[in-house]
Amino acid sequence: MRGGGLLVAGTTSDAGKSVVTAGICRWLVRQGVKVAPFKGQNMSLNSFVTREGAEIGRAQAMQAQAARVEPTALMNPVLLKPGGDRSSQVVLMGKPVGEMSARGYHGGRQQTLFEPVLACLEELRATHDAVICEGAGSPAEINLRRTDIVNMGIARAARLPVVVVGDIDRGGVFAQFFGTTALLAPEDQELIAGYLVNKFRGDVTLLEPGLDMLHGLTGRPTLGVLPYAHGLGIDEEDGLRVSLRGTVRESVVAPPLGADVLRVAVCAVPLMSNFTDVDALAAEPGVIVRFVDRPEELADADLVVVPGTRGTVRALAWLRERGLADAILRRAAEGRPVLGICGGFQALGEHIEDEVESKAGAVDGLGLLPVRVRFAREKTLARPVGEALGEPVEGYEIHHGVADVRGGEAFLDGCRVGSVWGTHWHGSLESDGFRRAFLREVAAAAGRAFVPAPDTSFGALREEQLDRLGDLIEEHADTDALLRLIEKGAPEGLPFVPPGAP
Repeated sequence: MRGGGLLVAGTTSDAGKSVVTAGICRWLVRQGVKVAPFKGQNMSLNSFVTREGAEIGRAQAMQAQAARVEPTALMNPVLLKPGGDRSSQVVLMGKPVGEMSARGYHGGRQQTLFEPVLACLEELRATHDAVICEGAGSPAEINLRRTDIVNMGIARAARLPVVVVGDIDRGGVFAQFFGTTALLAPEDQELIAGYLVNKFRGDVTLLEPGLDMLHGLTGRPTLGVLPYAHGLGIDEEDGLRVSLRGTVRESVVAPPLGADVLRVAVCAVPLMSNFTDVDALAAEPGVIVRFVDRPEELADADLVVVPGTRGTVRALAWLRERGLADAILRRAAEGRPVLGICGGFQALGEHIEDEVESKAGAVDGLGLLPVRVRFAREKTLARPVGEALGEPVEGYEIHHGVADVRGGEAFLDGCRVGSVWGTHWHGSLESDGFRRAFLREVAAAAGRAFVPAPDTSFGALREEQLDRLGDLIEEHADTDALLRLIEKGAPEGLPFVPPGAP
């Protein structure tokens, strides 16, 4: 096999495309297939920095881990990062190239990116046995088909067979499969090779008559029924709701080692980015993580996290309007722990000069850390390595704000004053020794008899999750049919389902 491929599309956003793509990648690599993930265009505030300093969606980085390959910009050539006011930052091959409205993007810019996107896919296909592509939203978004570079546009150009995933837990999956197919042009329908039912609960024999009828109506088989499984929403892109439902915090059930639990409250700021930073905290037995938007929800928290955001000035205004800023200031005055990450770190500083992100000019921060921030047009993208609290730490940086740290105790690239910490480093809490040391500091400051588990490995937990995804595909999908599609493409003679695209 060389240069095979498959596109995993979905009837809706959050149908399970990301995890199914990761599961197929893990299943294939366990069969000895050299496989890579690909998503031509991604819209997400959850991003990652590759070793060459390119910014891509975290979902593609997770899929690369599933495939046991190093993530690169080729795997996600276009990343759109929403910034409010109906505009997004356009990241091309890992580097920002400007802000653009949705109308401007779909009105012309998107089409100019089609050739670079296709070139990235072909480069991956030339160097791998198989490339498993992920679509975006639904392929039947008929208002956007003309400029599509991530669903049927890329499938037709690269002659990729398409498997459509539907979330049966939402209901209406038969209508979604049929309607998705029937709204596509004949040339697109030729590539729709089958369906995958996701998140099924119950007795599959009760579903089989409907699957048979769907086959009769569309001429296309259902290639698997994946059971509902908790704890598999790894680094998805479509919002906080996904993370709350999905990550390691649902799969860890061990009790705390000490007498107390630790409660972590994460401020759900607007345009929150990389909310997955706290997943490593939630992986610890006895650590309870929740996202909050009211000051009274901070009252029993042992640690408050102000997370990253694509809009630091907007997040500051939100914290103040909600009363959360005053609650955080009271906590700090009482010596109760607060952690700011990236945009949250900037918000905890004294002063911000922003003529780039919000164009708000001079803005006062919360004044908890001796830091002044100036927004630069050039984005910092880095993979730093260092030490803190006596432990080695790795992370990644994605920010326009340049911090001038004028005091406090050194903490990664930021500082610490009392029980208030700030850093630009995303992902630092995934370093196991550092995370345990940090939690011991938090517990001491909070007066909790909490003891971090000595053997929690966040990396091992992630590998277990990815293996579970591979198991789902291996045990519940028609893997022989998937292999035939990857190697040979969509079968000839698939019937047209009327009415087709308008």
